[in-house]
Amino acid sequence: MMKQFITTKLLGKLALLGLVLSCSACGNMQLVQAVQPWEKGKLAKKEMTFDHDLLEIKFAEHTYSSKESAFGGAGVGGGGCGCN
Repeated sequence: MMKQFITTKLLGKLALLGLVLSCSACGNMQLVQAVQPWEKGKLAKKEMTFDHDLLEIKFAEHTYSSKESAFGGAGVGGGGCGCN
């Protein structure tokens, strides 16, 4: 019984040590890299924006408002059927 207790206690300490070491190793990581000055030209292109194709945006808005069965369904609650 005593040997099992010591083994359990040792495993708990090793698990805690592993957790502390992994947290300290992850603390030095950067999740977001800084954009370098020579890379900013790529991001400034029209193709890199979300709304670079005006015709595609208008078509998507038309499709959405048609599915909502009401004009301007994106700005109000409910879908024109009366169920708020």
